[in-house]
Amino acid sequence: MTEKKNNQRDVDPGRQSGVAEKTDTRTKRPDMYKVLLLNDDYTPMEFVVQLLRQVFHLGEEQAVRIMLSVHQEGVGVCGIYSFEVAETKVAQVISASRSSEHPLQCTMEKA
Repeated sequence: MTEKKNNQRDVDPGRQSGVAEKTDTRTKRPDMYKVLLLNDDYTPMEFVVQLLRQVFHLGEEQAVRIMLSVHQEGVGVCGIYSFEVAETKVAQVISASRSSEHPLQCTMEKA
């Protein structure tokens, strides 16, 4: 048998030692984006209200309020969404506008 020196410890070769670190597991909230409708002189107000109700699932009163904001101020905020949802809403508005032969523009910007 061999003797162990006082300053040596039994070390299991399969066991590792180290410092345990606590990791931060909080999830980051996604960036949010405003979906904006831009005014033009050709798209009928009724079409804009209908589009706001269908795409953004707004009530009549809120859709009319946003449509008037677009008409009077040149731009209106339709809603605030995550990037993917905002991108989809913009595409839906543009697609519906073009299929109805209206030049309505829709865009998004970081909220």
